[in-house]
Amino acid sequence: MKLDVLAIGAHPDDVELSCSGVLLVEKKNGKKVGIADLTQGELGTRGTAETRKQEATDAAAILGLDIRVNIGLRDGFFQNNEADQLEVIKIIRKFKPEIVLCNAPSDRHPDHGKGASLVRDACFLSGLRKIKTAFEGVDQEAWRPKYVLNYIQDRFLQPNFVIDISDVMQTKLEAIKAYGTQFNSTDNSEPQTYISTPNFLDSIIYRSKMMGKMIGVQFAEGFISEKMIGLKSLDSLIKENT
Repeated sequence: MKLDVLAIGAHPDDVELSCSGVLLVEKKNGKKVGIADLTQGELGTRGTAETRKQEATDAAAILGLDIRVNIGLRDGFFQNNEADQLEVIKIIRKFKPEIVLCNAPSDRHPDHGKGASLVRDACFLSGLRKIKTAFEGVDQEAWRPKYVLNYIQDRFLQPNFVIDISDVMQTKLEAIKAYGTQFNSTDNSEPQTYISTPNFLDSIIYRSKMMGKMIGVQFAEGFISEKMIGLKSLDSLIKENT
């Protein structure tokens, strides 16, 4: 299946927290969208790889994704090296996305910055035909996405542009809450963490409101692009006042 948009996250729930609103918007617009998780999130303090897998499946159903795959790199220990780049290249070439969304270039969790660098380099290398890969025994063709965009995570980074997600914000929150072991959990059998308190979910809502305020809407998500964003005409800037 060819995708229009592929969001890649270092851990299951990275995408839900940061850019699932845009995936919902694009899906409503008739696009094919998917998520690739680099790791199983097996080092997370709460829950297990097995519970995270089920939570990711539940979140995918809420978001109406066309695909969700786990690349199976090592949580905490994956690197931007040849071996891990090739695993990401295989996924890019399999789904041929026009746009890739990936982790913040720097953030509280070191995997996020590493994930951003890994995906950025893999997207470029995926377009080189002399790099040979095969998926499930089938040789793959070179493919390079048109844009690689970073979403914004825990630390605030100034976005290059923001996208209105007001109509889908509640569904985004439902997808986040599918990760019951991670967010706003009442299970006290495991240690409370930075993300397991109600205040963390509140911060996600406040961030979306702040991004929305930048463009006069209720909720939005922000993105960073190293590549210059081009418009076909000034009409692309026109927006009805709300």
